[in-house]
Amino acid sequence: MAEASEEPPPEVEPLAAARERSSRFLSGLELLKQGAEARLYRGHFLGRAAVVKHRFPKGYRHPVLETRLSRRRTVQEARALLRCRRAGISAPVVFFVDYASNCLYMEEIEGSVTVRDYIRSSLKAERAPQIFYALAKAVGQVLARMHDEDLIHGDLTTSNMLLKPPVDQLNIVLVDFGLSFVSGLPEDKGVDLYVLEKAFLSTHPNTEAVFEAILKSYSTFSKKSKPVLKKLDEVRLRGRKRSMVG
Repeated sequence: MAEASEEPPPEVEPLAAARERSSRFLSGLELLKQGAEARLYRGHFLGRAAVVKHRFPKGYRHPVLETRLSRRRTVQEARALLRCRRAGISAPVVFFVDYASNCLYMEEIEGSVTVRDYIRSSLKAERAPQIFYALAKAVGQVLARMHDEDLIHGDLTTSNMLLKPPVDQLNIVLVDFGLSFVSGLPEDKGVDLYVLEKAFLSTHPNTEAVFEAILKSYSTFSKKSKPVLKKLDEVRLRGRKRSMVG
């Protein structure tokens, strides 16, 4: 009986080598944060300030499912960023997509702050209410443009919106499109807004009027807002019913 070969299949070896090279490169970068699905690094790529989003393998998933899911989300995010930029919506430039290790190399928005931190610092400094309504107008406008392109973010929070310097000019950059997808359905857009509403009001208590200003701006700038906002009301009602049932 012939001895079993200990050499890996020919397609496995290049993939393993590519992942090893990626791992060595990432080890020289600064780890910014780690979530359940990915790690975010800061460094330089081809001489440019960059952030790298690495979807690391999850041991609790079947290897085949893990490979397919991580690759799909990496591709979706890269395509969403490109779709935003083609539509004139501010989003990081995609430098490179490493499919072997599921790494997305993107432009770093240097000097930016999250909308979450901007709101918190403004509340702490007791800034005039007008600044919050100006911010609401800017947020509503960028979300209207995104939805009019039939792009669903999937994880809208004030942490996934950045303000480019100078921050008081309120130039918003959308980030973290890992759960994004393309859909023209008002239902999907309404759910997107509902996710933001829940996150917004839980992160920033007593700001209901500011969120309503976001929706007013959305209605003003979106060409398709009427059915979307109607669906948002329906989603809210379903959410309240679930809360009552428990």
